[in-house]
Amino acid sequence: MHDILSNFINLDAITILYLFGVGFVGGLVSGFIGSGGAFVLTPGMMSLGVPGLVAVASNMCHKFPKALVGALKRAKYGQVDVKLGIVLGISAEAGVLYGAQIQENIKKAFGDAGSNLYVSVAFVVILGTVGGFVLYDAWRTYKSGNSQTAETTGKLAKWVQSINIPGTMVYFKSIDARVSILFTIPLGFSTGMLAATIAVGGFIGVPAMIYVLGAPSLMASATELVIAFVMGLGGSLKYAMHGLVDIRLAMIILAGSLFGIQLGAIGTTYVKPFMIKVVMGLIMVIVLFSRGLMVPVYLAQLGLIEKLSEGTVSLLKTTSFAIMIFALMLGAFIVLRAMWQGRQAERMQHATGALEHGKV
Repeated sequence: MHDILSNFINLDAITILYLFGVGFVGGLVSGFIGSGGAFVLTPGMMSLGVPGLVAVASNMCHKFPKALVGALKRAKYGQVDVKLGIVLGISAEAGVLYGAQIQENIKKAFGDAGSNLYVSVAFVVILGTVGGFVLYDAWRTYKSGNSQTAETTGKLAKWVQSINIPGTMVYFKSIDARVSILFTIPLGFSTGMLAATIAVGGFIGVPAMIYVLGAPSLMASATELVIAFVMGLGGSLKYAMHGLVDIRLAMIILAGSLFGIQLGAIGTTYVKPFMIKVVMGLIMVIVLFSRGLMVPVYLAQLGLIEKLSEGTVSLLKTTSFAIMIFALMLGAFIVLRAMWQGRQAERMQHATGALEHGKV
């Protein structure tokens, strides 16, 4: 019992407010780019001292009801490919169960410091790789002057769509092509495995649907919410059975997220696809620095490097936390500003249309 309780932090008013804010921005980003927003939420909780594994487990628990809300909202706009979401979701569930087992084994062998190090290093590597690629792709899309309607299918996706393996082909409306499920199974499995490791599946899920399968970014980000629901449900049950889900954190973050996800989902209808990629890439790169600063602290706790002075540990923790806050605020600012500008442009269009109609 004591072991389970040691996983949970004390909650005061400021901590609750911070968690609600983290949830709101996570929801905003999630509704906007469809990747669960967990790359904000897991580090956000860890920066308060929540053990890495508990942050991942609690994050997954809050995720599946939120993903369901976001998926239903975006289905109204015709952005969800339910069949693709379920097909990827089934193999993702297998990945979640496998990844959760690895996480629990690391915690048993090396304690919280080992688990925190594993989660943080995974974040730094994946945030750096995916964030850099997404930003490069957004810049390329912007330079080529592609508008909202002019997304092109990449070479890899064209090749995947051209492969015909009898008995494995499935038609997906978002891609408007038949794809072999032998391509979707490894994509789903790696999405789930990553979700169980750092509670972020969208990192692989969304780019995989866009670049490997050829789905438009709006539909990929919406369909990821279906996968997140399937993964989150199974992962939460698996972690909860081992007493690793802090339901208080999950509920506070969920409350903030449900506000944010509604706004984020509306925002997607007003912005160009490259803007979705810019927001995703920018937040990833900033959060990368927040987690990266904590790696030496965990290494020292495990005795892998020389012991750090209390002042150094305190400075690293404070700076990591400050960078996290900056990432949250920047994400919220970009999404809300894009929405505001989109609505203004729409109002202007209506006003101009009404004037012209009046003249006629």
